[in-house]
Amino acid sequence: MQARVIQVHPDDNVAVVVNPEGLAAGARPAEAPELLEAIPMGHKVALAPIATGEPVRRYGEVIGLATEEIPAGAWVREDRARMPEPPRLEDLPRATAVPPAPEPLEGVTFEGFLNPDGRVATRNLLGITTTVQCVAPTVEHAVERIRKELLPRFPNVDDAVAITHDYGCGVAIDAPGAAIPIRSIRELSRHPSLGGEPLAVSLGCEKMQPDRVFPEARLRNAAAELPVVVESSENYVLRLQDEHLRGFQDAVNAILAFAEKRLAELDRRRRTTRPASDLVVGLQCGGSDAFSGLTANPAVGRAADLLVRAGATVMFSEVTEVRDAVHLLTPRCATPEVADKLIDEMRWYDRYLASGEADRSANTSPGNKRGGLLNIVEKALGSVAKSGTTAIQAVASHGERVTAKGLVFAATPASDFVCGTQQLAAGMNMHVFTTGRGTPYGLAYVPVVKVATNTPLAERWPDLIDVDAGPVASGAQTLDQAGRALFEKILDAASGRYETWTDKWRLYNDLVPFNPGPVT
Repeated sequence: MQARVIQVHPDDNVAVVVNPEGLAAGARPAEAPELLEAIPMGHKVALAPIATGEPVRRYGEVIGLATEEIPAGAWVREDRARMPEPPRLEDLPRATAVPPAPEPLEGVTFEGFLNPDGRVATRNLLGITTTVQCVAPTVEHAVERIRKELLPRFPNVDDAVAITHDYGCGVAIDAPGAAIPIRSIRELSRHPSLGGEPLAVSLGCEKMQPDRVFPEARLRNAAAELPVVVESSENYVLRLQDEHLRGFQDAVNAILAFAEKRLAELDRRRRTTRPASDLVVGLQCGGSDAFSGLTANPAVGRAADLLVRAGATVMFSEVTEVRDAVHLLTPRCATPEVADKLIDEMRWYDRYLASGEADRSANTSPGNKRGGLLNIVEKALGSVAKSGTTAIQAVASHGERVTAKGLVFAATPASDFVCGTQQLAAGMNMHVFTTGRGTPYGLAYVPVVKVATNTPLAERWPDLIDVDAGPVASGAQTLDQAGRALFEKILDAASGRYETWTDKWRLYNDLVPFNPGPVT
Protein backbone atom coordinates (compact mmCIF):
# COMPACT_ATOMS: atom_id res chain seq x y z
CA MET A 1 0.00 0.00 0.00
CA GLN A 2 1.29 3.44 -0.90
CA ALA A 3 2.23 5.68 2.01
CA ARG A 4 -0.97 7.57 2.84
CA VAL A 5 -2.16 10.11 5.37
CA ILE A 6 -5.47 11.98 5.70
CA GLN A 7 -5.85 15.68 6.45
CA VAL A 8 -9.44 16.27 7.59
CA HIS A 9 -9.69 20.05 7.17
CA PRO A 10 -7.67 22.48 5.04
CA ASP A 11 -6.67 24.41 8.18
CA ASP A 12 -5.25 21.32 9.91
CA ASN A 13 -1.51 21.21 10.56
CA VAL A 14 -1.56 17.46 11.23
CA ALA A 15 -2.67 14.42 9.24
CA VAL A 16 -3.44 10.84 10.28
CA VAL A 17 -1.41 7.84 9.06
CA VAL A 18 -3.70 5.39 7.23
CA ASN A 19 -1.35 2.48 6.48
CA PRO A 20 -2.16 -0.53 8.72
CA GLU A 21 1.51 -1.19 9.44
CA GLY A 22 2.22 2.50 10.08
CA LEU A 23 4.92 4.42 8.23
CA ALA A 24 8.66 4.19 8.68
CA ALA A 25 11.06 7.11 9.02
CA GLY A 26 11.86 8.44 5.56
CA ALA A 27 8.43 7.60 4.12
CA ARG A 28 7.05 10.34 1.91
CA PRO A 29 3.24 10.37 1.59
CA ALA A 30 1.91 12.48 -1.27
CA GLU A 31 -0.05 14.65 1.18
CA ALA A 32 2.73 15.20 3.77
CA PRO A 33 6.43 15.96 4.19
CA GLU A 34 9.01 13.20 4.58
CA LEU A 35 8.58 11.48 7.94
CA LEU A 36 11.37 12.15 10.44
CA GLU A 37 10.46 9.12 12.55
CA ALA A 38 8.29 6.01 12.41
CA ILE A 39 4.62 6.77 13.09
CA PRO A 40 2.01 4.07 13.87
CA MET A 41 -1.34 3.75 12.12
CA GLY A 42 -3.86 6.30 13.35
CA HIS A 43 -1.26 8.64 14.77
CA LYS A 44 -0.55 12.14 13.53
CA VAL A 45 2.26 13.64 11.51
CA ALA A 46 2.99 17.38 11.55
CA LEU A 47 2.34 18.82 8.09
CA ALA A 48 4.28 22.00 8.93
CA PRO A 49 6.51 23.15 11.79
CA ILE A 50 4.58 23.83 15.01
CA ALA A 51 6.30 26.20 17.43
CA THR A 52 6.12 25.83 21.20
CA GLY A 53 2.77 27.14 22.42
CA GLU A 54 1.20 27.12 18.94
CA PRO A 55 -2.05 25.23 18.28
CA VAL A 56 -2.23 21.71 16.97
CA ARG A 57 -5.24 21.62 14.65
CA ARG A 58 -7.43 18.74 13.50
CA TYR A 59 -11.02 18.97 12.19
CA GLY A 60 -10.21 22.67 11.75
CA GLU A 61 -10.23 22.98 15.58
CA VAL A 62 -7.51 23.33 18.20
CA ILE A 63 -6.90 19.93 19.80
CA GLY A 64 -3.72 20.86 21.68
CA LEU A 65 -0.94 23.37 22.27
CA ALA A 66 2.61 22.29 21.47
CA THR A 67 4.85 21.93 24.53
CA GLU A 68 7.99 21.83 22.38
CA GLU A 69 9.08 22.61 18.84
CA ILE A 70 7.52 20.03 16.50
CA PRO A 71 9.19 19.98 13.08
CA ALA A 72 7.35 19.08 9.90
CA GLY A 73 7.30 15.31 9.45
CA ALA A 74 7.48 14.62 13.20
CA TRP A 75 5.12 12.46 15.25
CA VAL A 76 2.57 14.63 17.09
CA ARG A 77 1.82 12.67 20.22
CA GLU A 78 0.52 13.20 23.75
CA ASP A 79 3.81 14.18 25.36
CA ARG A 80 4.33 16.96 22.81
CA ALA A 81 1.09 18.84 23.38
CA ARG A 82 -1.11 19.94 26.28
CA MET A 83 -4.86 20.28 26.28
CA PRO A 84 -6.47 23.62 25.56
CA GLU A 85 -9.13 24.99 27.88
CA PRO A 86 -12.67 23.71 27.19
CA PRO A 87 -15.16 26.03 25.50
CA ARG A 88 -16.53 28.59 27.98
CA LEU A 89 -20.17 27.74 28.55
CA GLU A 90 -21.02 31.39 29.16
CA ASP A 91 -19.85 32.39 25.67
CA LEU A 92 -21.55 29.76 23.52
CA PRO A 93 -23.79 30.78 20.61
CA ARG A 94 -27.36 29.56 20.96
CA ALA A 95 -29.45 28.48 17.97
CA THR A 96 -27.54 30.82 15.67
CA ALA A 97 -27.08 28.35 12.78
CA VAL A 98 -30.13 26.09 12.90
CA PRO A 99 -30.08 23.71 9.93
CA PRO A 100 -33.21 23.80 7.76
CA ALA A 101 -35.61 20.89 8.05
CA PRO A 102 -34.32 18.11 5.76
CA GLU A 103 -36.39 16.70 2.95
CA PRO A 104 -38.59 13.90 4.36
CA LEU A 105 -37.74 10.34 3.44
CA GLU A 106 -41.14 8.77 2.83
CA GLY A 107 -42.25 5.17 3.11
CA VAL A 108 -39.43 3.82 5.30
CA THR A 109 -40.66 0.99 7.56
CA PHE A 110 -39.45 -1.81 9.80
CA GLU A 111 -41.07 -4.76 11.57
CA GLY A 112 -41.63 -4.18 15.29
CA PHE A 113 -43.84 -4.99 18.28
CA LEU A 114 -46.48 -2.36 19.11
CA ASN A 115 -47.09 -1.82 22.82
CA PRO A 116 -50.29 -0.60 24.49
CA ASP A 117 -48.63 2.74 25.30
CA GLY A 118 -47.89 3.33 21.60
CA ARG A 119 -44.17 2.68 21.79
CA VAL A 120 -42.64 0.02 19.57
CA ALA A 121 -40.12 -2.67 20.45
CA THR A 122 -37.51 -4.46 18.37
CA ARG A 123 -37.50 -7.45 20.77
CA ASN A 124 -40.14 -9.39 22.70
CA LEU A 125 -38.67 -10.08 26.13
CA LEU A 126 -39.81 -11.12 29.56
CA GLY A 127 -38.14 -8.73 32.00
CA ILE A 128 -38.07 -9.07 35.78
CA THR A 129 -37.03 -5.96 37.69
CA THR A 130 -35.12 -6.08 40.94
CA THR A 131 -35.51 -3.25 43.43
CA VAL A 132 -32.26 -4.07 45.24
CA GLN A 133 -29.04 -5.94 44.51
CA CYS A 134 -29.74 -8.40 47.36
CA VAL A 135 -32.31 -10.26 45.24
CA ALA A 136 -30.30 -10.23 42.01
CA PRO A 137 -28.78 -13.74 42.31
CA THR A 138 -32.17 -15.23 43.16
CA VAL A 139 -33.79 -13.56 40.14
CA GLU A 140 -30.91 -14.58 37.86
CA HIS A 141 -31.29 -18.18 39.09
CA ALA A 142 -35.01 -18.00 38.36
CA VAL A 143 -34.40 -16.55 34.89
CA GLU A 144 -32.14 -19.48 34.02
CA ARG A 145 -34.93 -21.85 35.00
CA ILE A 146 -37.45 -19.77 33.04
CA ARG A 147 -35.28 -20.11 29.93
CA LYS A 148 -35.02 -23.88 30.31
CA GLU A 149 -38.47 -24.78 31.64
CA LEU A 150 -40.92 -22.14 30.45
CA LEU A 151 -39.65 -20.40 27.30
CA PRO A 152 -39.95 -23.50 25.07
CA ARG A 153 -43.72 -23.31 25.64
CA PHE A 154 -43.84 -19.67 24.52
CA PRO A 155 -42.07 -19.61 21.13
CA ASN A 156 -42.96 -16.00 20.33
CA VAL A 157 -40.99 -14.68 23.32
CA ASP A 158 -37.34 -14.04 22.43
CA ASP A 159 -35.77 -14.35 25.86
CA ALA A 160 -36.05 -13.63 29.57
CA VAL A 161 -33.83 -11.03 31.25
CA ALA A 162 -33.13 -10.09 34.85
CA ILE A 163 -33.03 -6.32 35.34
CA THR A 164 -30.33 -6.30 37.99
CA HIS A 165 -28.21 -3.41 39.24
CA ASP A 166 -26.11 -2.33 42.22
CA TYR A 167 -28.64 0.12 43.64
CA GLY A 168 -31.54 -0.03 46.11
CA CYS A 169 -30.06 0.03 49.61
CA GLY A 170 -27.08 1.40 51.52
CA VAL A 171 -27.66 4.67 49.68
CA ALA A 172 -28.93 8.15 50.53
CA ILE A 173 -32.30 7.45 48.95
CA ASP A 174 -33.62 11.01 49.39
CA ALA A 175 -30.48 12.78 48.15
CA PRO A 176 -30.90 14.80 44.94
CA GLY A 177 -28.63 12.44 43.02
CA ALA A 178 -30.85 9.46 43.89
CA ALA A 179 -33.50 10.65 41.45
CA ILE A 180 -31.29 9.58 38.53
CA PRO A 181 -30.89 5.85 39.29
CA ILE A 182 -34.47 5.55 40.53
CA ARG A 183 -36.03 6.97 37.37
CA SER A 184 -33.51 5.02 35.27
CA ILE A 185 -34.61 1.72 36.85
CA ARG A 186 -38.26 2.75 36.45
CA GLU A 187 -37.79 3.39 32.72
CA LEU A 188 -35.69 0.25 32.24
CA SER A 189 -38.55 -1.74 33.76
CA ARG A 190 -41.02 -0.18 31.34
CA HIS A 191 -38.87 -0.52 28.26
CA PRO A 192 -40.79 -1.32 25.06
CA SER A 193 -38.92 -4.62 24.61
CA LEU A 194 -40.43 -5.79 27.91
CA GLY A 195 -43.95 -4.88 26.85
CA GLY A 196 -43.88 -1.62 28.81
CA GLU A 197 -45.26 -3.14 32.03
CA PRO A 198 -43.34 -3.71 35.26
CA LEU A 199 -42.79 -7.05 36.95
CA ALA A 200 -40.76 -6.51 40.11
CA VAL A 201 -39.02 -8.67 42.70
CA SER A 202 -38.28 -6.94 45.99
CA LEU A 203 -36.53 -8.10 49.12
CA GLY A 204 -38.89 -6.16 51.37
CA CYS A 205 -36.64 -4.12 53.68
CA GLU A 206 -34.67 -2.12 51.09
CA LYS A 207 -34.69 1.67 50.85
CA MET A 208 -35.87 1.67 47.24
CA GLN A 209 -39.32 0.24 47.88
CA PRO A 210 -41.38 -0.80 44.83
CA ASP A 211 -43.81 2.09 45.27
CA ARG A 212 -40.87 4.48 45.01
CA VAL A 213 -39.86 2.98 41.67
CA PHE A 214 -43.46 2.89 40.43
CA PRO A 215 -45.18 5.67 42.40
CA GLU A 216 -48.21 5.93 40.11
CA ALA A 217 -48.82 2.18 39.84
CA ARG A 218 -51.30 0.14 41.89
CA LEU A 219 -48.92 -2.59 42.99
CA ARG A 220 -50.33 -5.95 44.05
CA ASN A 221 -48.68 -8.59 46.21
CA ALA A 222 -48.02 -11.50 43.88
CA ALA A 223 -46.87 -13.85 46.67
CA ALA A 224 -50.14 -13.44 48.52
CA GLU A 225 -52.19 -14.19 45.39
CA LEU A 226 -50.24 -17.11 43.97
CA PRO A 227 -51.30 -19.63 42.77
CA VAL A 228 -54.51 -17.69 42.15
CA VAL A 229 -55.03 -17.19 38.41
CA VAL A 230 -55.14 -13.53 37.41
CA GLU A 231 -55.98 -12.02 34.04
CA SER A 232 -52.99 -9.66 33.88
CA SER A 233 -49.58 -9.50 35.55
CA GLU A 234 -49.45 -5.70 35.25
CA ASN A 235 -48.22 -3.94 38.39
CA TYR A 236 -47.34 -7.08 40.30
CA VAL A 237 -44.52 -7.19 42.87
CA LEU A 238 -43.08 -10.24 44.59
CA ARG A 239 -41.44 -9.61 48.00
CA LEU A 240 -39.05 -12.37 49.04
CA GLN A 241 -39.47 -11.53 52.73
CA ASP A 242 -43.22 -12.05 52.45
CA GLU A 243 -44.50 -14.51 55.04
CA HIS A 244 -46.22 -16.53 52.29
CA LEU A 245 -42.81 -17.63 50.95
CA ARG A 246 -40.90 -20.40 52.77
CA GLY A 247 -37.25 -20.47 51.74
CA PHE A 248 -35.27 -20.18 48.53
CA GLN A 249 -37.00 -22.84 46.44
CA ASP A 250 -40.41 -21.47 47.35
CA ALA A 251 -39.29 -17.99 46.31
CA VAL A 252 -37.90 -19.22 42.99
CA ASN A 253 -41.06 -21.22 42.27
CA ALA A 254 -43.12 -18.12 43.01
CA ILE A 255 -41.04 -16.11 40.52
CA LEU A 256 -41.63 -18.81 37.89
CA ALA A 257 -45.38 -18.79 38.51
CA PHE A 258 -45.26 -15.01 38.43
CA ALA A 259 -43.36 -15.09 35.12
CA GLU A 260 -45.60 -17.71 33.49
CA LYS A 261 -48.59 -15.37 33.53
CA ARG A 262 -46.57 -12.63 31.87
CA LEU A 263 -45.12 -15.01 29.28
CA ALA A 264 -48.64 -15.94 28.18
CA GLU A 265 -49.34 -12.26 27.50
CA LEU A 266 -46.06 -11.63 25.70
CA ASP A 267 -46.46 -14.75 23.55
CA ARG A 268 -49.46 -13.13 21.86
CA ARG A 269 -47.35 -10.28 20.49
CA ARG A 270 -46.35 -10.27 16.80
CA ARG A 271 -44.19 -8.07 14.63
CA THR A 272 -46.12 -5.71 12.38
CA THR A 273 -44.99 -3.20 9.79
CA ARG A 274 -44.26 0.09 11.52
CA PRO A 275 -43.10 3.48 10.22
CA ALA A 276 -39.48 4.39 10.82
CA SER A 277 -40.77 7.17 13.08
CA ASP A 278 -41.21 4.47 15.76
CA LEU A 279 -37.46 3.88 15.92
CA VAL A 280 -35.45 5.36 18.78
CA VAL A 281 -31.82 4.80 17.78
CA GLY A 282 -29.05 5.31 20.32
CA LEU A 283 -25.57 6.16 19.06
CA GLN A 284 -22.42 5.42 21.05
CA CYS A 285 -18.69 4.88 20.58
CA GLY A 286 -16.28 2.85 22.68
CA GLY A 287 -12.66 1.86 22.28
CA SER A 288 -12.31 4.92 20.04
CA ASP A 289 -9.26 5.67 17.93
CA ALA A 290 -8.15 8.40 15.54
CA PHE A 291 -10.17 6.78 12.73
CA SER A 292 -13.41 7.16 14.70
CA GLY A 293 -13.80 10.74 13.52
CA LEU A 294 -12.68 9.87 9.97
CA THR A 295 -14.77 6.82 9.08
CA ALA A 296 -17.27 5.19 11.44
CA ASN A 297 -18.62 8.21 13.29
CA PRO A 298 -19.18 10.35 10.16
CA ALA A 299 -20.78 7.32 8.47
CA VAL A 300 -23.08 6.99 11.49
CA GLY A 301 -23.79 10.70 11.11
CA ARG A 302 -24.91 10.10 7.51
CA ALA A 303 -27.17 7.27 8.70
CA ALA A 304 -28.49 9.51 11.49
CA ASP A 305 -29.48 12.13 8.93
CA LEU A 306 -31.38 9.49 6.93
CA LEU A 307 -33.15 8.28 10.07
CA VAL A 308 -34.16 11.82 11.00
CA ARG A 309 -35.46 12.34 7.47
CA ALA A 310 -37.51 9.15 7.90
CA GLY A 311 -39.07 10.56 11.08
CA ALA A 312 -37.10 8.54 13.66
CA THR A 313 -35.66 9.66 16.96
CA VAL A 314 -31.85 9.58 17.05
CA MET A 315 -30.04 9.96 20.37
CA PHE A 316 -26.41 10.86 20.85
CA SER A 317 -24.96 11.02 24.35
CA GLU A 318 -21.70 10.85 26.37
CA VAL A 319 -21.31 14.24 28.04
CA THR A 320 -17.52 14.18 28.36
CA GLU A 321 -17.24 13.24 24.68
CA VAL A 322 -19.37 16.25 23.76
CA ARG A 323 -18.04 18.86 26.17
CA ASP A 324 -15.05 19.96 24.07
CA ALA A 325 -17.15 20.14 20.91
CA VAL A 326 -20.24 21.73 22.46
CA HIS A 327 -19.47 25.04 20.70
CA LEU A 328 -20.21 23.24 17.42
CA LEU A 329 -23.55 21.96 18.71
CA THR A 330 -25.28 24.87 20.46
CA PRO A 331 -25.62 26.80 17.16
CA ARG A 332 -27.44 23.73 15.74
CA CYS A 333 -30.03 23.62 18.53
CA ALA A 334 -33.56 24.21 17.25
CA THR A 335 -34.23 26.97 19.79
CA PRO A 336 -32.26 28.97 22.37
CA GLU A 337 -34.12 27.02 25.07
CA VAL A 338 -32.80 23.71 23.72
CA ALA A 339 -29.30 25.20 23.63
CA ASP A 340 -29.69 26.32 27.24
CA LYS A 341 -30.64 22.78 28.27
CA LEU A 342 -27.60 21.38 26.48
CA ILE A 343 -25.37 23.89 28.26
CA ASP A 344 -27.00 23.05 31.60
CA GLU A 345 -26.10 19.37 31.13
CA MET A 346 -22.48 20.30 30.39
CA ARG A 347 -22.35 22.55 33.45
CA TRP A 348 -23.90 19.90 35.71
CA TYR A 349 -21.31 17.34 34.62
CA ASP A 350 -18.45 19.80 35.08
CA ARG A 351 -19.56 20.17 38.70
CA TYR A 352 -20.01 16.41 39.09
CA LEU A 353 -16.45 15.72 37.91
CA ALA A 354 -15.04 18.50 40.06
CA SER A 355 -16.78 17.06 43.13
CA GLY A 356 -14.79 13.87 42.56
CA GLU A 357 -11.55 15.85 42.09
CA ALA A 358 -11.44 14.89 38.40
CA ASP A 359 -11.90 16.65 35.09
CA ARG A 360 -12.67 15.72 31.50
CA SER A 361 -9.09 14.53 30.89
CA ALA A 362 -9.91 11.41 32.95
CA ASN A 363 -12.03 10.15 30.05
CA THR A 364 -9.37 8.98 27.59
CA SER A 365 -8.09 5.44 28.05
CA PRO A 366 -4.68 3.92 27.28
CA GLY A 367 -6.28 2.23 24.28
CA ASN A 368 -7.61 5.54 22.96
CA LYS A 369 -4.09 6.92 23.07
CA ARG A 370 -2.54 3.84 21.45
CA GLY A 371 -5.14 4.31 18.72
CA GLY A 372 -3.79 7.78 17.99
CA LEU A 373 -6.04 10.07 20.03
CA LEU A 374 -4.09 12.91 21.58
CA ASN A 375 -6.60 13.76 24.30
CA ILE A 376 -10.30 14.17 25.11
CA VAL A 377 -10.52 17.25 22.87
CA GLU A 378 -9.62 15.29 19.75
CA LYS A 379 -11.83 12.41 20.92
CA ALA A 380 -14.85 14.69 21.44
CA LEU A 381 -14.49 16.37 18.06
CA GLY A 382 -14.58 12.95 16.41
CA SER A 383 -17.37 11.70 18.67
CA VAL A 384 -19.90 14.39 17.76
CA ALA A 385 -19.63 13.42 14.09
CA LYS A 386 -22.17 10.71 14.98
CA SER A 387 -24.82 13.42 15.36
CA GLY A 388 -24.87 14.17 11.64
CA THR A 389 -26.00 17.57 10.39
CA THR A 390 -29.63 18.10 11.41
CA ALA A 391 -30.98 20.41 14.11
CA ILE A 392 -30.92 19.25 17.74
CA GLN A 393 -34.60 19.15 18.66
CA ALA A 394 -34.45 18.33 22.37
CA VAL A 395 -32.22 17.55 25.35
CA ALA A 396 -33.03 14.87 27.95
CA SER A 397 -31.33 14.63 31.32
CA HIS A 398 -29.93 11.45 32.87
CA GLY A 399 -32.53 8.67 32.99
CA GLU A 400 -35.32 10.70 31.41
CA ARG A 401 -37.50 9.12 28.74
CA VAL A 402 -37.02 10.76 25.33
CA THR A 403 -40.28 11.70 23.61
CA ALA A 404 -39.13 14.13 20.88
CA LYS A 405 -38.64 13.15 17.27
CA GLY A 406 -35.51 13.97 15.31
CA LEU A 407 -32.02 14.46 16.73
CA VAL A 408 -31.86 14.49 20.54
CA PHE A 409 -29.03 14.80 23.05
CA ALA A 410 -29.66 12.36 25.91
CA ALA A 411 -27.21 13.08 28.71
CA THR A 412 -25.21 10.08 29.94
CA PRO A 413 -21.71 9.36 31.19
CA ALA A 414 -19.34 8.17 28.46
CA SER A 415 -18.62 4.80 30.11
CA ASP A 416 -19.84 2.25 27.56
CA PHE A 417 -22.04 0.11 29.78
CA VAL A 418 -23.38 3.06 31.80
CA CYS A 419 -24.16 4.99 28.63
CA GLY A 420 -25.90 1.97 27.10
CA THR A 421 -27.97 1.49 30.24
CA GLN A 422 -29.00 5.14 30.33
CA GLN A 423 -29.89 5.16 26.64
CA LEU A 424 -32.13 2.14 27.26
CA ALA A 425 -33.77 4.07 30.09
CA ALA A 426 -34.33 6.93 27.65
CA GLY A 427 -36.28 4.53 25.43
CA MET A 428 -33.74 3.36 22.87
CA ASN A 429 -35.02 0.42 20.80
CA MET A 430 -32.02 0.15 18.42
CA HIS A 431 -28.32 0.70 19.14
CA VAL A 432 -25.35 1.58 16.93
CA PHE A 433 -21.89 1.28 18.47
CA THR A 434 -18.63 2.34 16.80
CA THR A 435 -15.23 1.08 17.87
CA GLY A 436 -11.65 1.40 16.71
CA ARG A 437 -9.83 -0.69 19.28
CA GLY A 438 -12.57 -3.33 19.52
CA THR A 439 -14.96 -4.40 22.27
CA PRO A 440 -17.41 -7.31 22.59
CA TYR A 441 -19.92 -5.00 24.33
CA GLY A 442 -23.61 -5.78 23.80
CA LEU A 443 -27.09 -5.35 25.30
CA ALA A 444 -29.87 -7.86 25.82
CA TYR A 445 -32.71 -5.37 25.36
CA VAL A 446 -32.01 -4.26 21.78
CA PRO A 447 -29.91 -5.20 18.74
CA VAL A 448 -26.44 -3.61 18.78
CA VAL A 449 -24.92 -3.00 15.35
CA LYS A 450 -21.15 -2.84 15.84
CA VAL A 451 -19.20 -0.63 13.39
CA ALA A 452 -15.41 -0.88 13.03
CA THR A 453 -13.50 2.31 12.28
CA ASN A 454 -10.73 0.45 10.47
CA THR A 455 -10.45 -2.64 8.29
CA PRO A 456 -7.66 -4.36 10.29
CA LEU A 457 -10.04 -4.55 13.27
CA ALA A 458 -12.91 -5.85 11.12
CA GLU A 459 -10.62 -8.52 9.63
CA ARG A 460 -9.23 -9.50 13.04
CA TRP A 461 -12.73 -9.72 14.58
CA PRO A 462 -14.91 -10.98 11.70
CA ASP A 463 -17.38 -12.62 14.11
CA LEU A 464 -17.84 -9.55 16.32
CA ILE A 465 -18.02 -6.64 13.87
CA ASP A 466 -21.19 -6.10 11.83
CA VAL A 467 -20.05 -3.23 9.59
CA ASP A 468 -16.57 -2.22 8.40
CA ALA A 469 -16.23 1.54 7.83
CA GLY A 470 -12.52 1.15 7.04
CA PRO A 471 -13.01 1.40 3.25
CA VAL A 472 -13.83 5.08 3.76
CA ALA A 473 -10.20 5.67 4.82
CA SER A 474 -8.81 3.79 1.83
CA GLY A 475 -11.09 5.67 -0.56
CA ALA A 476 -12.92 2.50 -1.62
CA GLN A 477 -16.20 3.82 -0.21
CA THR A 478 -17.68 7.28 0.30
CA LEU A 479 -19.21 8.39 3.56
CA ASP A 480 -22.59 8.63 1.84
CA GLN A 481 -22.30 5.03 0.68
CA ALA A 482 -21.22 3.85 4.11
CA GLY A 483 -24.04 5.78 5.78
CA ARG A 484 -26.69 4.39 3.43
CA ALA A 485 -25.45 0.80 3.97
CA LEU A 486 -25.54 1.31 7.74
CA PHE A 487 -29.05 2.79 7.51
CA GLU A 488 -30.26 -0.37 5.75
CA LYS A 489 -28.47 -2.58 8.29
CA ILE A 490 -30.22 -0.74 11.15
CA LEU A 491 -33.63 -1.37 9.58
CA ASP A 492 -32.82 -5.06 9.01
CA ALA A 493 -31.57 -5.57 12.58
CA ALA A 494 -34.55 -3.72 14.08
CA SER A 495 -36.90 -5.95 12.05
CA GLY A 496 -35.24 -9.21 13.09
CA ARG A 497 -34.04 -9.87 9.53
CA TYR A 498 -30.37 -9.51 10.51
CA GLU A 499 -28.87 -11.11 13.62
CA THR A 500 -26.04 -9.03 15.04
CA TRP A 501 -22.92 -10.78 16.27
CA THR A 502 -23.57 -9.73 19.87
CA ASP A 503 -26.95 -11.49 19.64
CA LYS A 504 -25.48 -14.56 18.00
CA TRP A 505 -23.02 -14.99 20.88
CA ARG A 506 -25.37 -13.54 23.56
CA LEU A 507 -22.73 -10.98 24.59
CA TYR A 508 -24.86 -8.91 26.94
CA ASN A 509 -23.33 -6.50 29.43
CA ASP A 510 -24.89 -5.99 32.84
CA LEU A 511 -27.09 -2.96 33.33
CA VAL A 512 -25.31 -0.20 35.25
CA PRO A 513 -27.62 2.73 36.05
CA PHE A 514 -25.78 5.99 36.69
CA ASN A 515 -25.69 6.85 40.39
CA PRO A 516 -24.15 10.23 41.24
CA GLY A 517 -25.60 10.14 44.77
CA PRO A 518 -23.82 9.17 47.99
CA VAL A 519 -23.53 5.59 49.20
CA THR A 520 -24.00 5.27 52.94
